[in-house]
Amino acid sequence: MRGRVPVDGGGCVFCAIRDGSAAVSTVYEDEAVLAFMDLFPVTPGHVLVVPRVHVAGLGDLDDAVGARMWSVARRVGTALRGGAVRCEGVNLFLADGEAAGQEVFHVHLHVFPRFAGDTFSVQAVWEEADRAVLDGQAARLSSLLPGG
Repeated sequence: MRGRVPVDGGGCVFCAIRDGSAAVSTVYEDEAVLAFMDLFPVTPGHVLVVPRVHVAGLGDLDDAVGARMWSVARRVGTALRGGAVRCEGVNLFLADGEAAGQEVFHVHLHVFPRFAGDTFSVQAVWEEADRAVLDGQAARLSSLLPGG
């Protein structure tokens, strides 16, 4: 698979990057997160923002680290829009779970520049939902939110 980069011993490629045992083109790093160029970019300038701690899924991500990831991603997006590469817009993308397209099971936030005619697309059928269905889903979700 595209995102499954071999790592000695079959470990997590993002942990190998964090530990200095895999090649990386670093954009930013601090005590909580790393931001680096994606080896398989969607568009030129595609950056990944990952927590230093190994967390496989979004549900296990600490709120403070998640907020830090978002903050760094926003700053990277601003830099991309500032002319680092061809960029007319920015997408932030996070896949949580195999069904969502996650290929490396270490939480990561994609930041990629967009421009007219690039090859990225999301295929979906956008149809208006029934309000009663939406209200029921909202109530169930609200009752399951952890920590309020």
